[in-house]
Amino acid sequence: MRLVGPSGEQVGIVPLAKALELAQEYDLDLVEVAATARPPVCKLMDYGKFKYESAMKAREARKNQAHTVIKEMKLRPKIDPHDYDTKKGHVVRFLKQGDKVKITIMFRGREQSRPELGYRLLQRLASDVEDLGFVESNPKQDGRNMIMVLGPHKKKTEAMAEARQAQEARKAEAKANPGKSQNAADPDAVNADGEDGEDVEAADAVAEAPAEAPAEAPAEA
Repeated sequence: MRLVGPSGEQVGIVPLAKALELAQEYDLDLVEVAATARPPVCKLMDYGKFKYESAMKAREARKNQAHTVIKEMKLRPKIDPHDYDTKKGHVVRFLKQGDKVKITIMFRGREQSRPELGYRLLQRLASDVEDLGFVESNPKQDGRNMIMVLGPHKKKTEAMAEARQAQEARKAEAKANPGKSQNAADPDAVNADGEDGEDVEAADAVAEAPAEAPAEAPAEA
């Protein structure tokens, strides 16, 4: 077999008995890393440490993977100005988090004969949040509803990184000021309630950025 030393140095082609002797001398494991090579390649390593480091890398990859989520916000064509400001605030929060937002205008009764009201409302909302998002899907009629999708300028991974930094900053501030209340309300944690008692709905995740799969652990000789 071709033997690789514990520091990656090339030992050369040695018989199995010699490789096992060296593994015992270094108090390491003899692990086959390239079974299809001719001759096969083995390496002297701490196999338990190797498995632990591989598991930690896989965990970090899962932690950093991004989920693209579509949030949904429902409005009425003749929405009250206060309700509009409240729901616009939720849309702003979703876009800051790097999520897409599906805006649904619900028409009832005679409102169905005035689709221009919904169109103008969607255009107004898109204009109000243009610094944070863009119109990914233009307004279109879908039965009694009119739908538009807003996409965030900020990528989900960037939003996640900024959220972690903000959380670390809050922890550092709390540690520096232990007397400060830890129960202060987080403005981003407000529960978004829809109009007429309808809750804001979050659609299922529609796409998931795949994390890099960890390399298959080599078989221990």
